[in-house]
Amino acid sequence: MTNHWIDIKNSDCILIMGSNAAENHPISFKYVTEAMENGAKLINVDPRFTRTSAKADFYTALRSGTDIAFLGGMIKYIMDNKLYNYEYVRQYTNAPFIVNKDFNFKDGLFSGYDKEKRAYDKKKWAFDMDEDGVPKMDRELADERCVFNLLKQHFNRYDVKTVSSITGTSEEDLLTVYKTYSATGVTGKAATIMYAMGWTQHTVGVQNIRTMAIIQLLLGNMGVAGGGVNALRGESNVQGSTDHCLLWHIWPGYLGTPRASMKKLSDYHEKNTPKTNDPLSANWWGNKPKYMVSTLKSFFGKNATKHNDFGYNWMPKVDNGVHYSWLDLFDEMYKGNIEGFFSWGQNPACSGTNAGKNREGMKNLKWMVNVNLFDNETGSFWNGPGMNPSTIKTEVFMLPACVSVEKEGSITNSGRWMQWRYQGPKPLGNSRPDGDIIMDLGDRIRKLYENDPGAFPEAILNLKWDYLTHGEYDPHKVAKEINGYFLKDITVKGKAFKKGTLVPSFAYLKDDGSTSSGNWLYCNSYTEKGNMSARRSGKDASNNIGLYPEFSWCWPVNRRIIYNRASVDLSGQPWDKENPVIAWNGKKWEGDVPDGGWPPMLTEDGKPNPKAKHPFIMRPHGHAQIYGPGRADGPFPEHYEPLECPVAENMISGNSQLVNPTAAIYSTKADAHASCDARFPFVGTTYRVVEHWQTGLMTRPQPWLMELQPQMFVEMSEELGKLRGIENGERVKVSSARGSVECSAIVTKRFKPFKIGGVDIHQIGLPWHFGWRWPESGAEESANLLTPPTGDPNTRIPETKAFMVNVAKLT
Repeated sequence: MTNHWIDIKNSDCILIMGSNAAENHPISFKYVTEAMENGAKLINVDPRFTRTSAKADFYTALRSGTDIAFLGGMIKYIMDNKLYNYEYVRQYTNAPFIVNKDFNFKDGLFSGYDKEKRAYDKKKWAFDMDEDGVPKMDRELADERCVFNLLKQHFNRYDVKTVSSITGTSEEDLLTVYKTYSATGVTGKAATIMYAMGWTQHTVGVQNIRTMAIIQLLLGNMGVAGGGVNALRGESNVQGSTDHCLLWHIWPGYLGTPRASMKKLSDYHEKNTPKTNDPLSANWWGNKPKYMVSTLKSFFGKNATKHNDFGYNWMPKVDNGVHYSWLDLFDEMYKGNIEGFFSWGQNPACSGTNAGKNREGMKNLKWMVNVNLFDNETGSFWNGPGMNPSTIKTEVFMLPACVSVEKEGSITNSGRWMQWRYQGPKPLGNSRPDGDIIMDLGDRIRKLYENDPGAFPEAILNLKWDYLTHGEYDPHKVAKEINGYFLKDITVKGKAFKKGTLVPSFAYLKDDGSTSSGNWLYCNSYTEKGNMSARRSGKDASNNIGLYPEFSWCWPVNRRIIYNRASVDLSGQPWDKENPVIAWNGKKWEGDVPDGGWPPMLTEDGKPNPKAKHPFIMRPHGHAQIYGPGRADGPFPEHYEPLECPVAENMISGNSQLVNPTAAIYSTKADAHASCDARFPFVGTTYRVVEHWQTGLMTRPQPWLMELQPQMFVEMSEELGKLRGIENGERVKVSSARGSVECSAIVTKRFKPFKIGGVDIHQIGLPWHFGWRWPESGAEESANLLTPPTGDPNTRIPETKAFMVNVAKLT
């Protein structure tokens, strides 16, 4: 989230699209309701009428996988009717930047596409630079090659009639949504978006969010109270685990993972540290060497020195051009190229797309370690449907972990708030906290290396590994390590610090080995003042907009709304006088922690301030990116159909490019897919229900929850039920090109047929909480046996929200 949960109450218009917040994030609705009581409008767009829809002021449906078309139509509406916030757009975004003449878009493809590599040469998308190496700009937005006019040209094709033909949303409904939401482009108004997996799990997932970000920038809704682009995370600590490098391509704090070609730390700095020649750009990522070295010092302690590049070459590197994401790992596992697998707190036999392939891949392992609360479909994959245990050689080990309330530590919620939790009951049986399991495992591995060093012992033996107190894992020690220490007596920014004291914020981190920090974003979370995340003050900030700066702690440096310097005009005065995030009092900023303490862009007498910085400080050029030349699939979003879709033609760009040309597509015999195939005529999607949690490991064994939601089900429209002769409650089979699942039919008004290109298209939906392990009948299986082998080219997140299926009565 750019903003946070409580801030939703400040919104004038809330769009819930790609999520079902009322059911899946029910606490968020406290603040949605508060906003509505204050006059805000709630819009819900979803293929299915949900519990969120029931609360909305306005609901409309769209076909899964057509969000860019829907939102692209809103961009055209905003541009055509001049509803954008002109001053915000021209001063704070890259709308004025002039794009090189090499950039073009034709027949569904951007310039620079290599058909064999299925990839773009992004150099074709560069900006024109002036003699100082700063992007050329036209602040009046008149130049035909400026981003603003290229955006207008690109989305000019997204007229309401065409968008309606693609999405199945009526033209009247489209205009209602566009008019209501874009009304917040006036100064002093704000709108927000609440999205989740309904947007991300597509082959255009990143561009779905990019499209909404463009809308928010056009309307001036970034950095302001009640605005922002707000992701609703699927678990209480997904944000925290991402911040601390759960994903393969990053280190803690979103430092890029080194590539094998970066032999030395200096190579890494050269290729990963952005540069700018604009004196008004903060270019905060220019501090990356400080964060990188401090991270290495945290990992290896005194063993990391300048002479060994601070241990840089003890860290693993990834091969250039190779992906190590979920889809790719299970593809390699299926091909027999992986021997061992730690399945830690997950259930890929049910949670992963094309789950049948995942299960087959596990048969090729020599060993698997399942770290979880209970046995699950992954740990017992060898005993599941269609398996012959006598032929499977995979040795499975179970390490029982305790549940969250049985351990102490922090979680970071969707709004970036780090909150400390204390241990309740002690772990039951042989279960242990994850930290204890990790420490014990690390100790045993270190002893093995001490007895038999092997080929590369330095990476293990040089680790700083001292996070136990009285023989048990100590979360406070780890939290302090994450914050970071001064490693010698030092003076930084005119302040003297003693060796061994905690660093007060990341502004004090150094690249010479004198500081450590396990995650620079969390530097300031555990200081000499104490554990900031454990604070529980109910006192609001002076602006009284729900920041509560002394309740828990928020990265970065307790800033509750990021890019908040875009919430003020060039003189530092709030766009929204009623809900100011920050304001310049002539000497300093008041309100939230500002995105940098520099003064406003203009002095008191209205002249340019040479000490100022552009507000979007994480961008090299200091401006928000309407035009995003770093994405794998284009600098502007474009509607592409899902890999599996019910249409033969892309109605925006014609027959030339139906699907995302850079999408991740896999090609083993387990990776079948089908479009416009008479065998699979209906659109399928997956979702959650409030009675179950993830793949159901914590909920399916509970009889009282199973009584509420006892069976795998499929929802379908009354029209589809009539077409297939299916009545409510009957058992049916849902099948795709990859597998089939038995379900109980729910024939309902919540789904309606879509009119797509003049043809009726039906859509069905299934929850993904089930699996054969519980209930004991084994008849209820995972919806992910149906989902396709493809993903977004930027993130490799799988496309589980749009695929093609058939539905038939069980014979």
